[in-house]
Amino acid sequence: MSKRLSVSVAGGGSWGTALAHLLASNGHATTLWLRDGATAKAINTRHENPRYLPGISLHPALKASVDPVAAACDILVCAVPTQQIRSFLRGHRQFFKPGITLVNAAKGLEADSRATCGVIAAGELAGLNHRYAVLSGPSFAAEVLRGLPTAVVLAARDAKLGARLREIFSNPSFRCYSSTDVAGVEMGGALKNVMAIAAGICDGLAFGHNSRAALITRGIAEISRLGVACGAKARTFMGLSGLGDLILTCTGDLSRNRQVGLGLARGETLETVTKTLGTVAEGVKTAGAMCALAESLCLDAPIAFAVRGILQNGHCPQTVATSLMTRTLREE
Repeated sequence: MSKRLSVSVAGGGSWGTALAHLLASNGHATTLWLRDGATAKAINTRHENPRYLPGISLHPALKASVDPVAAACDILVCAVPTQQIRSFLRGHRQFFKPGITLVNAAKGLEADSRATCGVIAAGELAGLNHRYAVLSGPSFAAEVLRGLPTAVVLAARDAKLGARLREIFSNPSFRCYSSTDVAGVEMGGALKNVMAIAAGICDGLAFGHNSRAALITRGIAEISRLGVACGAKARTFMGLSGLGDLILTCTGDLSRNRQVGLGLARGETLETVTKTLGTVAEGVKTAGAMCALAESLCLDAPIAFAVRGILQNGHCPQTVATSLMTRTLREE
């Protein structure tokens, strides 16, 4: 195991909690930095996050805090929802050490700017000489907490940093690969959430297994096309942060984005679905950003456009599906 480090995980949701538990289990001095004092107290006294992961025991060495002093660490894992990352970094920049390593664990594009989390961090932390990495891949928080075998990818432009971080995060049940394709790993993690909403809609409409397989296959083509246009490597989308995460989030019922699609197929409003969910589904905001990005690059993204139409314009899911199936025929 790598040497003991001071690590803080910002974000007290299910994924932030799982990563904090993982790092504490790996022997690092880990603090879960969150906003809710009651949840922090429960973690420190009962070793449980009762709001997001009730009934699942956390490592007893894990500490929780609402104090921004937690930012003064060797490694900061940012598990804050994408739409909040800019304000989080801007509001707490003063607490970060120069040269801090920031590991982003969110998966999305900023709605207004269409920026990835790495681009946001580069702007908000300019002058701090920070080092950036992103963690992504097929990884439901509850399964990670239970120690079920999981494989992910950590991307950093500096290959040595990626190799160091994969040692810090890995253990016998959590295997990390490294990559230097930050753009590819971020785009794969962000865009698959939009496809998961589409998959939920298909399954909610009882379209069958053929439909889901077709959606996943055409979805990865759409994601790859847009990612490569943004500077990513095509092969990255065949890996854990692309196809791997896409398969999981399109088929697993623990997927929040899939649950959004299922609710919409039942005729529920987006407001009702998200309120019932009680937590952030990144694909809802990313859908509009993905479509705007595709349009700015003059790229075709029919599945994403269809999802946007349902989310933003209230289009009928059944009618949208028919429109997709009757588009002009073409080569694959």
